Order: sequence, then C-alpha cells, then structure tokens
Amino acid sequence: MSQYSGFGARRMLNKVPEVTAIFWAIKLLSTTVGETGADYLAVHVGLGASLTAICMSGLLVAALLLQLSRRTYVPWTYWLTVVLVSIVGTQLTDLLTDKLEISLYISTAAFACALSATFAVWYGAERTLSIHSIVTMRRELFYWTAILFTFALGTAAGDLATEALGLGFQLGVAAFGVLIAAVMIAYYFGANPVLTFWLAYILTRPMGASLGDLLSQSREYGGVGLGTIQTSIAFLTVIVGLVAWVTFEGDGARRADPAQ
Repeated sequence: MSQYSGFGARRMLNKVPEVTAIFWAIKLLSTTVGETGADYLAVHVGLGASLTAICMSGLLVAALLLQLSRRTYVPWTYWLTVVLVSIVGTQLTDLLTDKLEISLYISTAAFACALSATFAVWYGAERTLSIHSIVTMRRELFYWTAILFTFALGTAAGDLATEALGLGFQLGVAAFGVLIAAVMIAYYFGANPVLTFWLAYILTRPMGASLGDLLSQSREYGGVGLGTIQTSIAFLTVIVGLVAWVTFEGDGARRADPAQ
C-alpha cells in the first residue's frame, strides 16, 4: 500500500516554509501579536474574552480553509493562519484561567498532554513529525492541530512562569531566551532536528508573550509602557514586511520532499 494512501492522500508541495532566520523572526513576532492583539480586543475594545475567542475562531476557520485549499506554500495565507492561531491559542488559555478559574499549573499540564497526544497520533499514522513532509491533507491537519496546542501550551507556560512563579516580564524574556539558545546549541551539536524544532517552536510562544507584555504593559507593572495598540501595530508592520520579502524573494515556490 502506498505511504500516502487513505484520507488526505492527494500529494501537494510542502505547505510549510523553510526554517530560516526569517521563519523564526516572523514566528516570534506573531506570538507577540497573539498576546497583545488578544489583550487589545478583549480589554481595550471591550469585546471580552469570550466574544474575542468566538470572533477570532471564526476568522481562523476561514483562514485555515483558505490555507488548506492551496496545494503549495503561499506566504501570506500561511502566516495569516499562524497569527490567528496565536490569538486563538492565547484566548483558550485566558478563558480557562479567567472565566473557569482553572489553575495555570493544570492548564499547562493539560495542554502538554494534548500536544503529546497529537504528536503520538500523528506519528502513529504517518511515521514522521517532520515539517518538511507536509504533503497531504491529513499531515497538514495534524500540523495545524499541533500548532494550536503549542500556542495554548506556550501561553499557559509563559503565564505560569511570569505570573504564578513571579519571574516577571524581564526575567521571563531572559529565561525563555536562554532555553531557546540551549535548544539551538543542542541542535548544532547533533540533537534530533525534529525534536529541537518543536521544542523551539513551543518556547518561542512564552518568550513572545513575555516580550509583548514587557513592551505593552505600563511601567508600574514592570513594562515599557508602549501599550497594546502601538506594540501590535509595530509588530504587525514588521510581519507584513517580512512576509512581503519572502514572497518577492520567491520563497513561495516550494519543492516536493518525498524523502522526509
């Protein structure tokens, strides 16, 4: 039987961009926008956590359907989906914490279990977790499910570190930055590339959240005081610029990678 038989067996070009410095820059910026954007809509616009989650979930579904309809990596649809996943992932954790009053320890553990289960089912079905092999619909659905849980887990872990454990924004940025650096060093010394990618992907979420809080929160709470509007606009502007850059540089022309 073919490796790609069954649901989602239609082959397509890899739907995930090359993992470069620009990839990590946009990922980190999108996580910060997820934090500041969700806070802006829920608090300053006055939508509240529940309505913000509903509206953003609707936009995410629309963006995801557009992303799934493409047969190759298209930068703007891919990164739009990532930004919306970031916001929805943030809202999932906020709803559990603020509305249901679930402990950050519990939500962090729950999302870690959900992500682990996603990876287990994904690997059991496809025998790979490599992002260089997102060439069928089924693999892409596994991929986006994992991405959602990484954002939710990263939000919960970041809030746990900076709030419940009292690290604060500055120490939070430093602590998660050190962990990411450690993962990068492990990768360059021969650690499993799939494992190190997913570890770095998870860790950039709490680092981005801590960075967003550091920049947006007022000085009396330990922040820089830029506000959620200015921080979100600034980071979105850079994201748009970087996405335009990779688009015109031809990063949207992807190759099939059946060996992964």
